Amino acid sequence: MPEIELARRQRLQPAIQALGADAALITSLPNVRYLTGLASSNAALLLPATGATGATGPAAASVLATDSRYEGAARRDAADLELVIERFIEPALARLAAGRRLTRLAFEAQEMTVQRYRDLTAAFPSLELVPLGYAVEQLRMVKDEAEIALLAQACAITSQAVGQVIGSIRPGLTERELATAVERAMADLGAEQPAFETIVASGPNGAIPHHVPSGRPLQAGDLITIDCGARYAGYHADMTRTVALGPLADWQRDIYQLVAAAQQAGIDAAVPGADVGQVDGAARALISQAGHGDHFQHGLGHGVGLEVHEAPIMGYGRTGTLGDRVPITVEPGIYLPGQGGVRIEDTLVVRAAAGTAAPQELLTTTTRELLVL
Repeated sequence: MPEIELARRQRLQPAIQALGADAALITSLPNVRYLTGLASSNAALLLPATGATGATGPAAASVLATDSRYEGAARRDAADLELVIERFIEPALARLAAGRRLTRLAFEAQEMTVQRYRDLTAAFPSLELVPLGYAVEQLRMVKDEAEIALLAQACAITSQAVGQVIGSIRPGLTERELATAVERAMADLGAEQPAFETIVASGPNGAIPHHVPSGRPLQAGDLITIDCGARYAGYHADMTRTVALGPLADWQRDIYQLVAAAQQAGIDAAVPGADVGQVDGAARALISQAGHGDHFQHGLGHGVGLEVHEAPIMGYGRTGTLGDRVPITVEPGIYLPGQGGVRIEDTLVVRAAAGTAAPQELLTTTTRELLVL
């Protein structure tokens, strides 16, 4: 809805003003979508530091640039913005900015390549480009209720798909076949596409956190890790479950129970105002105390939304605090080289407690109990 994107653009303006910039050139596609409503593979936004951010005509108006492939979508989804239809969108907006005597532009240095920066500054020497930093990403970290509803639907599709497919796991089925089955189930349930490439890691491959599904047949005695997510209306789910194709060895049950306890500790620590490093530490301490510190070397979790990995990042040495309406994942794991591994991951929303309400809203709902198939 245009008023939602308008409010987001207005919230960004103080960050532009703080840099002494006349406007911001937004080129990160998720950020363009967040601020305009347009989903596109080629779009950019010129957002003034002050004045109107939606009305067309005046020099202070926001301007959305895209190419002819997305003109219809732009007129439908961002009807309140001035529109420029050009193939080469950044030079088009830079030219317009220079013509409107906007001389100092904040830009997304984390997204723009050195070559694109050089091209812009060479073609428009009157423009001074200053880094905007992660101002838009910081806004995106806290979701509104409409965003949470879309994320919840992505998670519901993911949970239902995994629940459907688990019953088909059998010896002889390959990792790749299982991954394909999960993605097909998500599509059948309404996913626009997978949120990322599905991971299925069985047996010793489970010791590789981002293993690419192979032709390895599933075997009795395997732990099988399934890491998947649906994308729905641009919002990304992320969930991991580890199941066993029995019989189960003692070491497999032990590390599963340890990871489950560590995940619950991380979830319990994820409350508004919590330091992200301390949330990571709450889960990591249990794994380290059990002698598996060297077998858990990735971060505990991350934000999710228009990207599957976004702020905040929860890991050792990370800084920042959680706030109300911040969706995150909590995903500890133990990976034993040559043997296998366990990871359990859920997407949840950190909530400010109201009355007796829990400070976490769990969006992925497939059972976390160890399933022995």
